[in-house]
Amino acid sequence: MHSETLNWLRLYRSENVGPAVFFRLIERFGSAEAALDALPGKFKPCPADAAQAELDTLDRIGGEMLLADDPRFPPALKILEIAPLLSLRGDASLLAKPSVALVGTREASINGRKLAFNLAAELGKAGYPIVSGLARGIDTAAHQGGLATGTVAVVAGGVDIIYPPENARLYQQIAETGCVVSEMPPGLHPTAQHFPRRNRLIAGIAQGVVVVEAKLRSGSLITARLALEQGREIFAVPGSPLDPRSAGPNSLIKQGAILVECAADILDGLGAPSWPEPPAPPRVCEDGPSLSAAHEMVQKSLTVTAVTVDEILRQCQLSPSTLSLVLLELELAGRLLRHPDHSISLRA
Repeated sequence: MHSETLNWLRLYRSENVGPAVFFRLIERFGSAEAALDALPGKFKPCPADAAQAELDTLDRIGGEMLLADDPRFPPALKILEIAPLLSLRGDASLLAKPSVALVGTREASINGRKLAFNLAAELGKAGYPIVSGLARGIDTAAHQGGLATGTVAVVAGGVDIIYPPENARLYQQIAETGCVVSEMPPGLHPTAQHFPRRNRLIAGIAQGVVVVEAKLRSGSLITARLALEQGREIFAVPGSPLDPRSAGPNSLIKQGAILVECAADILDGLGAPSWPEPPAPPRVCEDGPSLSAAHEMVQKSLTVTAVTVDEILRQCQLSPSTLSLVLLELELAGRLLRHPDHSISLRA
């Protein structure tokens, strides 16, 4: 198991390998070890000693690395290909339960913080762990309300980095009774570019997202948008149009979010706790004549002129999964170009 964890980590930390590419590589080659052996130069595999140092640091702080094939791994993160592995401290079993995210502004009002606390406490009693981002304001109140029943803090930096510093005590409480989660390696201090990935994790882990107070341009609304793209329920607490902190939730309600006055509104909107059904196993061509035939068809259809993937699908009449494998192999061989508009072509 240790060697498997090391290989997964090495593959995911390799240059130019994001979640989608990671899962395609595993699908094509069957294991992280085989995928590492097949990577061409542009992917530049993560050195084994660097990955081992990351695992050693996690072990030293009492953390662990959770892989997507672990039953405790958040189901939706794997189904939606958001992340193949997570660093964590605390109770990983909370991640496998349907949960609710509560997010909002750092400059929260007294009433906003009180409401976030109460909503979290009531949702926790109903069996939903509370997910948030450990930020000041609404996030802090949500975690505090969920402490007694289970709360998950998704952080933008390493799982051992406490940010903001004033939440050090809350961080320790969550690490002891809940779960602290990160996609980043331990020791990494968060920067602005890390927070969108944190928001995507928050949206992906939770079954629904509740926005309590947020300005129109805010990370909380980004989280809500990501959650909507992932098929989650969106909830919002209305507020005075004179308060800019209410502009975000009010806008979400206009766009169809469920209006929230109490925890019952959220519970009614969620229905029975459940996760999306995993997609049906893809019909993949095995190595042999059918895969060879697919390669031949795709290569005949591609030229140095860019075309869309949909055009290739229509012309070749292949399943999306088979085409995905063929394109991945062409890319690994250095023969395929992917363009900014998501079209593809052969290298000149």
